[in-house]
Amino acid sequence: MDEGDTPLLPACLVYQIFLSLGPADVLAAGLVCRQWQAVSRDEFLWREQFYRYYRVARDVPRHPAATSWYEEFQRLYDTVPCVEVQTLREHTDQVLHLSFSHSGYRFASCSKDCTVKIWKNDLRISLLHSADMRPYNWSYTQFSQFNQDDSLLLASGVFLGPHNASSGEIAVISLDNFTLLSRVRNKPYDVFGCWLTETNLISGNLHRIGDITSCSVLWLNNAFQDIESENVNVVKRLFKIQNLNASTIRTVMVADCSRFDSPDLLLDAGASPGRVFDLGGDVEDEDEDEDQAAGPAPPGAKKGCRQLLDRQTHPQLAECALETKVAELLAQGRTKPPECGAASALDKLLIFTTGCLTYSPHQIGIKHILPHQMTTAGPVLGEGRGSDAFFDALDHVIDVRGHIVGMGLSPDHRYLYVNSRAWPSGSVVADPMQPPPIAEEIDLLVFDLKTMREVKRALRAHRAYTPNDECFFIFLDVSRDFVASGAEDRHGYIWDRHYNICLAKLQHQDVVNSVVFSPQEQELLLTASDDATIKAWRSPRTVRVHEAPRPRSFFSWFAGQRR
Repeated sequence: MDEGDTPLLPACLVYQIFLSLGPADVLAAGLVCRQWQAVSRDEFLWREQFYRYYRVARDVPRHPAATSWYEEFQRLYDTVPCVEVQTLREHTDQVLHLSFSHSGYRFASCSKDCTVKIWKNDLRISLLHSADMRPYNWSYTQFSQFNQDDSLLLASGVFLGPHNASSGEIAVISLDNFTLLSRVRNKPYDVFGCWLTETNLISGNLHRIGDITSCSVLWLNNAFQDIESENVNVVKRLFKIQNLNASTIRTVMVADCSRFDSPDLLLDAGASPGRVFDLGGDVEDEDEDEDQAAGPAPPGAKKGCRQLLDRQTHPQLAECALETKVAELLAQGRTKPPECGAASALDKLLIFTTGCLTYSPHQIGIKHILPHQMTTAGPVLGEGRGSDAFFDALDHVIDVRGHIVGMGLSPDHRYLYVNSRAWPSGSVVADPMQPPPIAEEIDLLVFDLKTMREVKRALRAHRAYTPNDECFFIFLDVSRDFVASGAEDRHGYIWDRHYNICLAKLQHQDVVNSVVFSPQEQELLLTASDDATIKAWRSPRTVRVHEAPRPRSFFSWFAGQRR
């Protein structure tokens, strides 16, 4: 300014100069005088700063809820939980999984030390209870989930010993007094289990049929198994599904369709859709008793079986291919077809990983759960179905053409986020026991469960290094605005859901197995690692509020911090 308070430089020239500065320098320059302060708040200036600093594609519009570019820049910088505030070291071995209660007041952790720990989430996190599962012959705990009213905790674990190599168990713990209420067998153990209602949970069982064919049965269990009445069921079979080529059903979760019409963030379906299709039925027998209960196979299927077994029409088929063809023929006409039409608001979706080509989980299976199926009341062991509908076909299948290593639902249950390690382009599975090699990069895919289509482009920043036969689950979590995931590169990652950009890397000393946002405060994130620690991360904004004598302004914080 000159002596008469007249600007020596026109605002347009100051604007051009500010365009060449970084965000922190623009904020600092805005403190010089009123003219510079006005220019430093210019919307077009902060639009340029936003796209340049966060490297967002120019064709991506501003978040629909944002009111200005400056505030949007501030939101992404100031509200991402990237500041480590506490490290919990009470576990003595690898920490595998974290889960929050719906209220956000508590969370649970599972570990290779075979304990389930329940924590109080306050300004300083503290341990409330530790349940040792070794007396129940568990090798380690691997997964937990709170029921809807936070009165019960489902904890899933793996049995000890080689004879139980694929078997696990689900325990239900009361959160009033931390007593063990019930235990349910779960096979294979990486079905994990999940709540369907406040008192009913889903478990799995696996029945081997041949070398590479099997049958998965999903059960609905009452959390209170001590009901002393012959008129009240405590368990009921939900679905029975055939597995081909050494595949099995794993990682079950439930989506509530009633939330679909009020999404937290409506994602633009601009990307080309992924492969989404409906399957017809094809399932094998579980055992001789159920084979007789199902009635005789169709004559055409028997004839086809004899032809295959004689190898007269397909002499080139290997043993594995022959077994698969026989299983498919035996299931013809004996599988309940997929449900027709879109899901109603009263339905729930059962989601799980599966496959059709190899043991590596490369598909997402989806079954509609109707209201009358959400209770253990009624026929047991599937007596209600006719002999011609002995097996259940999947309603939808999503093929990701890669090894699925993680899944998570958005808070509104509308979108399914999937961690996948892709197969090479054009790869062919010739041997179900030799799946294609998988990429080190983890793709984070997004599927709309209302339309059954892939949306957005794949997010990619995190990495994994283990081969197919050693691959393990890396748990991810989704909040209103962010999605986070662990990785084998010793970091957790946070992305923005709208802009598809990586916002933060959270460091550990070993593999990060699980991440979870507080459901009531997305500016708090927990990460669990093979380094036997749990870390709590808060946003810069909440750190200032909790630690500073008086709240510092965003300007002073940003000027003093350079990521």
